[in-house]
Amino acid sequence: MKTVKSIMSWVLPIVVGLLVAMVIRHYIFTMVRVDGPSMEPNLDNNERVAVVKTAKIRHLSVIVFNAYHVDPDARSKSVKYVKRVVGMPGDTVKSQNGKLYVNGKLVPQQFISQYERTQGTTNWTLNTLSTRYSWRLKTTKVPKNTYFVLGDHRSVSNDSRYWGFVPASKVLGVVKVPFWDSSSTKRHNVNSISY
Repeated sequence: MKTVKSIMSWVLPIVVGLLVAMVIRHYIFTMVRVDGPSMEPNLDNNERVAVVKTAKIRHLSVIVFNAYHVDPDARSKSVKYVKRVVGMPGDTVKSQNGKLYVNGKLVPQQFISQYERTQGTTNWTLNTLSTRYSWRLKTTKVPKNTYFVLGDHRSVSNDSRYWGFVPASKVLGVVKVPFWDSSSTKRHNVNSISY
């Protein structure tokens, strides 16, 4: 009996700890690795960031979503993309001369340079993009329960301009740069910006 009590005294805390960790990871937050340069200069290739599953998505939030059946080129069920939410349900979105407009209002983009906003991009609206890239859904507004997302480095980002909208059901959570990251600018540009 003493042996069982002795074993349980250290096994039980380990089991409880593992269960708590699993619940936190499944329902509250997890860590992901950024893959590629599309979110530079704010997130770097191979950078690890937290994904808060309970955080509210706002304009300019950076999110992680499962890209399978969103981007036709995402062939694996485990492919995840990190992008910035530009359009919320019901919004109109357009780009003109490197400036971004949502519902006719200029979106401040101090979090990226003029180069990152304009290189390799053109003037567009949701309607012209949906026609040019043959989206399944042709529309002038972001549909209900979806988001329009862009990478911060527009010239290298594979994002909503090419394949359309991200269903809310595919979103895993909102990205937060951990407090131990050395760059307060990056923390601000990812964690705090909205309009």
